[in-house]
Amino acid sequence: MTSALPLVAVGLLLLATGLIGFYGLRISRTTSDFFVASRTVQPVWNASAISGEYLSAGTFLGLSGLVLLSGAEAFWFPVGYAAGYLLVLLFVAGPLRRSGAYTIPDFVQARLDSLAARRVTSVLVLVIGWLYVVPQLHGAALVITTVAPVPPWVGSVGVAAVVSAVVAAGGMRSVTFVQAFQFWVKLTALAIPVVFLLVVLGGQDLALDPAQVFPPEAGPRSYDTYTTVSLLLALLLGTIGLPHVLVRFYTSPDGVSARWTTVVVIVMISVFYMVSSTMGLVARVVAPDLAEPGVADTVALVLPARLVPGLGGELLSALVIAGAFAAFLGTSSGLVVSLAGVVSQDLFGGTVRSFRWSAVACTIVPLAFALVTIPQGLVTSVGTVFVFAASALSPTILLGVWWRRLTARGAIAGMVVGSALCAVALLVTSVLGPGDGLARSLLAQPAAWTIPLATATTVVVSLRDRRGPQPRTDRFLRRLHVPERAPER
Repeated sequence: MTSALPLVAVGLLLLATGLIGFYGLRISRTTSDFFVASRTVQPVWNASAISGEYLSAGTFLGLSGLVLLSGAEAFWFPVGYAAGYLLVLLFVAGPLRRSGAYTIPDFVQARLDSLAARRVTSVLVLVIGWLYVVPQLHGAALVITTVAPVPPWVGSVGVAAVVSAVVAAGGMRSVTFVQAFQFWVKLTALAIPVVFLLVVLGGQDLALDPAQVFPPEAGPRSYDTYTTVSLLLALLLGTIGLPHVLVRFYTSPDGVSARWTTVVVIVMISVFYMVSSTMGLVARVVAPDLAEPGVADTVALVLPARLVPGLGGELLSALVIAGAFAAFLGTSSGLVVSLAGVVSQDLFGGTVRSFRWSAVACTIVPLAFALVTIPQGLVTSVGTVFVFAASALSPTILLGVWWRRLTARGAIAGMVVGSALCAVALLVTSVLGPGDGLARSLLAQPAAWTIPLATATTVVVSLRDRRGPQPRTDRFLRRLHVPERAPER
């Protein structure tokens, strides 16, 4: 009977997701509802939704697995992920909301008055989104095979079907409710088992060696300086280039609300990262046998049942499994809704009907890719997306917000150079495999040179562009940076 608990937990989560999505469908009527939830989402609710989509499979399963494998050196990932939102808060949250755009391509076209720049941005948004969806579907396959004797494709197809249905039915307004609910499911699904595990360990007489948790070689010294700097650059600036993150700020009522949303997000995801990292640290002490590539990502799934015997352990495991599926659903739905908005507006005129068909298409493409590829480490896969986003989109977004001399030609050149260089470096690394030496480090972690080159290209081409910035640039930038008036009392 208890062996069916994980499947029951997943079924209840899917049912709850469907019901919440149906509620969103009932109140989604206008085009603005589908694209930006009519810009009415308040800070705490919006922060819950952003956290629900940002905390992906790579965080829920992969971070605890990476801590198990690498100890304290894995803390660079949560530090970078959380600090990335600090840059979003300081540089782009308020201005992007004040731009009045629906999508990142909308913003680029409004800023540069260039259809070509919009098209290039749209292609990169689709690539980044699809690259990010694939690890979520791989994670679903990993979880379903861990808890039930079924083929891996069942998990991937199940998540894809639910996501496409929820997004197509209610758009951004429906997805907002779903993602906010799923953040609290994810936090609860890890926090409760971690508390139980710590209580169990506290009652045992363990001869704890501090080196098991914090190896003497761990931390900054275990990474060479270049790799550390490049990784942090990718994580910090990559957040600014993630389309599913930025589009949520368009749902805020105003720029001030968008900034407060970011503050709350930093608090929420920091708490989650502490809980997830603690799970990995506990595993280093009591389950070192799981510290193998491909196995470590399952530690959060199997550790509760290993330490808490009987029905209690199985209930905790079922809770974790439900949280894992919430991670897949939350992140995938955020990605699909942002991609559907881009495809619908660029190809089909931005109607509600075209949005729904675009949502289905934007789910099928990454699903097909996930079914024919072999999953890598979840954190590593997500980290690759951050590197690409930071190289391809972040320079244009930042310069578009803060530098008046940016031109369409400069933006296009920078996006093409950044994305091409990053793609070549990552492809070469995947072919050659891991290795030592500076050349391999430059290719494996290219952000430290691809981001500066993309930025330099954007600046140089813009300065040499005889046409210069658009005549209405100053007016548009004033719109981005002049705070809204406080409401009269």
